[in-house]
Amino acid sequence: MNTKKIAIIGGGNLGTAIAEGLLKSGFASPNQITVTRRTLSRLEDLKTKGVTVTDNNALAIRESEVIIVALKPFNVKEVLAELKDSFDPKKHIVISVVTGIFLKNLSSIFDQSIPIFRAMPNTAIAIQESVTCLCSQGASADQSSYVKELFDQLGITIPIDEKLMDAATVLGACGIAYALRFIRAATQGGIEIGFDAKTASLIAAQTVKGAAELLLKGNRHPEEEIDKVTTPKGCTIVGLNEMEHRGFSSSLIRGIGASFNKIVS
Repeated sequence: MNTKKIAIIGGGNLGTAIAEGLLKSGFASPNQITVTRRTLSRLEDLKTKGVTVTDNNALAIRESEVIIVALKPFNVKEVLAELKDSFDPKKHIVISVVTGIFLKNLSSIFDQSIPIFRAMPNTAIAIQESVTCLCSQGASADQSSYVKELFDQLGITIPIDEKLMDAATVLGACGIAYALRFIRAATQGGIEIGFDAKTASLIAAQTVKGAAELLLKGNRHPEEEIDKVTTPKGCTIVGLNEMEHRGFSSSLIRGIGASFNKIVS
């Protein structure tokens, strides 16, 4: 059972999604979570649920043991530099969910030996369906186990080398948008062949969810499941071949590559 108090520094979309996920999972009670933001009116929903909301980052840090940094990349160094005296290496675990900020960058801010984690979740964290990639510096086995358990409440957690964190951002975080774009296109196709928009969207979304569960629960390769529905001279193989002729797979691969090149440039 979690006994630590958690401060989320930066109550934007991702920060509030993490708070919501921790509450829904039961990993943390409302009185164990503090969320900070300059504009507190944006946190009213969390406040009504019993979460502490404040614009005082230093106070939130001092009164918590686990510090989740969910600031914008452009101001994270400045904000943390102002707060570095509030961190205690004997008390705190720092978890950054900020894109593009490396462990060495974070450790140079604190000027002390403090366990630091980088986590890359996606927006499905709000409904406990994220994939979160983790790496760390200066953390004990118990601290690593705790952080993994925390994010396991919010989906699945995969430890990776930090050198793969940019790739994880593209495949896992940007990947939400890629999957949604497929669902939107499938919905449009469904409308074209006769469904109303709401029904087409429901069928497309549930079909994608079912396809993902076949792979996750069955531990199978996608082609194994594709083979089950591609009968000789059937409609599935005709559709797949037409999509491939139009560049379906190559377009997706090139898009992932383009996103990766952008993030590392």
